[in-house]
Amino acid sequence: MTKEVEIVCPPGQHEDEAVIKRLAAAALNMQPQKVSAVKILKRSIDARGRKVVYRMMVQVFINEDYVPQSYTVKYPNVQFGRPVIIVGAGPAGIFAALQCIESGLKPVILERGKDVKQRRRDLANINKQGLVNPESNYCFGEGGAGTYSDGKLYTRSTKRGDVNQVLKAFVAHGADEDILIDARPHIGTNKLPQIITAMRETILDAGGEFIFDAKVTALLVEFGKIKGVKLASGEKMTADAVILATGHSARDVFEMLHHQNILIEAKPFALGVRIEHPQEIIDQAQYHCEIRDPALPPSYYNLVEQVEDRGVFSFCMCPGGIIAPCATEADEIVVNGWSPSKRNNPFANSGTVVQINMEDVAGSDHDPFKMLNFQHEVERAAFKAGGGNLVAPGQRMADFVQGRLSNDLPVNSYLPGTKSTELKEVLPGWIHKRLQKALPAFGKKMKGYYTNEAILVGVESRTSSPVKIPRDKETLQHPQVSGLFPCGEGAGYAGGIISAAIDGVNCALAALKILK
Repeated sequence: MTKEVEIVCPPGQHEDEAVIKRLAAAALNMQPQKVSAVKILKRSIDARGRKVVYRMMVQVFINEDYVPQSYTVKYPNVQFGRPVIIVGAGPAGIFAALQCIESGLKPVILERGKDVKQRRRDLANINKQGLVNPESNYCFGEGGAGTYSDGKLYTRSTKRGDVNQVLKAFVAHGADEDILIDARPHIGTNKLPQIITAMRETILDAGGEFIFDAKVTALLVEFGKIKGVKLASGEKMTADAVILATGHSARDVFEMLHHQNILIEAKPFALGVRIEHPQEIIDQAQYHCEIRDPALPPSYYNLVEQVEDRGVFSFCMCPGGIIAPCATEADEIVVNGWSPSKRNNPFANSGTVVQINMEDVAGSDHDPFKMLNFQHEVERAAFKAGGGNLVAPGQRMADFVQGRLSNDLPVNSYLPGTKSTELKEVLPGWIHKRLQKALPAFGKKMKGYYTNEAILVGVESRTSSPVKIPRDKETLQHPQVSGLFPCGEGAGYAGGIISAAIDGVNCALAALKILK
């Protein structure tokens, strides 16, 4: 017999099976010896009270053995199955490929960038020399932006598909089982490359194809139906289904579609800065302590404020993290954040952005590049303010709010370097003004947040795609091109690893329907 019960456990004992058994038995009002095993179903940190505790939902096995679950999936061989071309090897593309294999279809993944191992060299050139390879960087390459962007798996997209299916696939390929139970699951940038490599090997072992340095430059369309793609090499590849999962930074893909008179649309997004604090400030505020209990992980935060009828909010918060240079072109500054699995760096960073609506940006709403061009203009302004070599403009928080140039900048994690700048030179006035008002308000919500020990680094601009590729709600196909499935963040249908992966699964299932 099994029962489920919630227990509360102090830090340091939350992984002690004997303690968990005792607490579960007490919650069920039974003798501890009757509990043969316990399985943690969900786990979260509750820091609302003076004492921080773990809250856990556990399955209690009463006079019954617990058999550990296997997450390994036996995939069929699809070497001779009907091909589905998948453009992009990010979370959407990889999970679309895995679902294709489960459905008996042969995935052919085309990735413009390099595999995770070779990609590291290009990332080193970005961090050390300020050199951007437009085909291989933090956004382009095997695993997409997610591979070197933290591996946060928290999502609100629970109605779009089976989140656990995605999490179990990660576990089957090497992720820690804790991601199945933690309220805010996280893999870590240091572990993701091996997991992505294992997923590629699964796809290849099952008869799928994985082709790197394969940039798609045109779609092959006949009488409103997809027939395949053309590569930069001139090679043509044919298939009756193409899943377009190219990510939110593949601007040339949007230009390709527009050139071929395939409908795309401008889309609202958010833009701002990345803010970094010493991690101890965040821990003190969230855990109500002077020194964080070593049994607790570095703390995170989530802040939002309405300023002049517009949302200002924290985004992609990275405890114990690093600010990364994520430009995809040589003349722009784009910042993002990531954390290793232990989140053991001395800083905490988060994107802090303002929602941008269509009416905020000059130009016709019928111009599909209206928001993208605005995004790029701000990124180029940040590059100019930094002075080159991916040096980013920065300003201390109180100096930013009070409108003064910082005499110096705090030590921070952004490796190419930061230059003291008045960020009003970079950010549009209405974004700058709202951030100025929001930051002191955040400080009232979280003690210690508003401080000149924090640095604002510009710009955080790739929060989501500024372009949407429309698709039918039922068939997930483009309204003008049957067999073309716009997918994931780049098409405007996801916002993070999990939602992108789920969208990849859904597009693969939609492709199956037309290929039966």
